[in-house]
Amino acid sequence: MLYSLARPLLFSMDPERAHELSLSMLKTAHKMGMMQQKIAANPVNCMGIEFPNPVGLAAGLDKNGAYIDALAGLGFGFIEVGTVTPRPQSGNEKPRLFRLAQSKAIINRMGFNNDGVDQLVANVKAAKFKGVLGINIGKNADTPVEDATSDYLICLEKVYNYASYVTVNISSPNTKNLRSLQSGHALTELLESLKAKQLELAEQYQHYVPIVLKVAPDLSATDIEFIASQLVQFKIDGLIVTNTTLSREGVEGQQHGDEAGGLSGAPVFEKSTACLKAFAPLLKDKVALIGVGGIVAAEQAIAKQQAGAQLVQLYSGLIYTGPELVKECTEALAH
Repeated sequence: MLYSLARPLLFSMDPERAHELSLSMLKTAHKMGMMQQKIAANPVNCMGIEFPNPVGLAAGLDKNGAYIDALAGLGFGFIEVGTVTPRPQSGNEKPRLFRLAQSKAIINRMGFNNDGVDQLVANVKAAKFKGVLGINIGKNADTPVEDATSDYLICLEKVYNYASYVTVNISSPNTKNLRSLQSGHALTELLESLKAKQLELAEQYQHYVPIVLKVAPDLSATDIEFIASQLVQFKIDGLIVTNTTLSREGVEGQQHGDEAGGLSGAPVFEKSTACLKAFAPLLKDKVALIGVGGIVAAEQAIAKQQAGAQLVQLYSGLIYTGPELVKECTEALAH
């Protein structure tokens, strides 16, 4: 109800300013005890983790882990924060976030704007949240792509002891050449190095934290087969399918439809779900699948599950539907 009242005001504002204000309002409502959405338990065991329910928050909404407790009040089965980089960076020039309300879509070219991994860890340590927390890691924009592995290893080591799982983001279209890490020797080197570091840290902390890879929807059948083979070879724990798309199918001719960046929301649903269906038989019983992309209604969460996802994540759909989307999806998946 609170969101339905606030939405007209928020949609009249610049999208990035509205994003910041929404989080601030949510935090205030949480402190006042006004934001606690009751979600029936529907536990799912995945990657050795017990998730209270299979509906999570995708990375990007809370880049610095500054609103974890407030977001937990919405009833998510898990929360993913980030993407975070080794050093703070401001991201791309503004404006860099655009609503396409006609299609329930968003285009962003944020560019991993964040306060750096040390600040994120400090925020996570300060949070009271005891649920399932994913931390999404990336590389700094000024780190050459051939040196990207070092950035991921720095972040993995720093967040390892504070995360339920760690997501490796190599699929954002808004950091130059990042998506090149999804193929060939670059992917092999990255996954091999991350797996070795994960096992080293598991020994150090006597606690195993799963690693999850996040990929783009703009993959060929050959890309999908190669990525799947690498995930199995290096025993990576999970795969998030998918990030935003470079396609503009479904938003042609709309205001802001030709802006550069990644497209999310309803128009990406078919493309991301097709990608999920392609990965599912290649990874069945070997790598956990998390479906994200275009879920704006409960039936789309069901479709992700039917395509092979054990868990789903929301982001853009929340902007258009509001927090009740979490409850609707959870109840639909429970039945």
